[in-house]
Amino acid sequence: MVHVRAHVPSRPTWRCGACGVAWPCSTAKLLLLAKYRENRDALMLHLAELCEEAAAQLAELDHGSPPADLTVRFTGWARAR
Repeated sequence: MVHVRAHVPSRPTWRCGACGVAWPCSTAKLLLLAKYRENRDALMLHLAELCEEAAAQLAELDHGSPPADLTVRFTGWARAR
């Protein structure tokens, strides 16, 4: 049996559970775009909520403030075209 890891965030570091890069990774982005293909507004809302959660957790890890580029990282790629 092969164990395949999902491209989901590993909290509280917000790195991809499968590939280890900052989440959302390229694969996660593609999967999210496919899942929310019919409703980009819902995707943006979902990502904004995750961004807030990540900001709080990353700030706690860093004893103060989260990385400055979180909004771009979480929602910049998913804006309506």
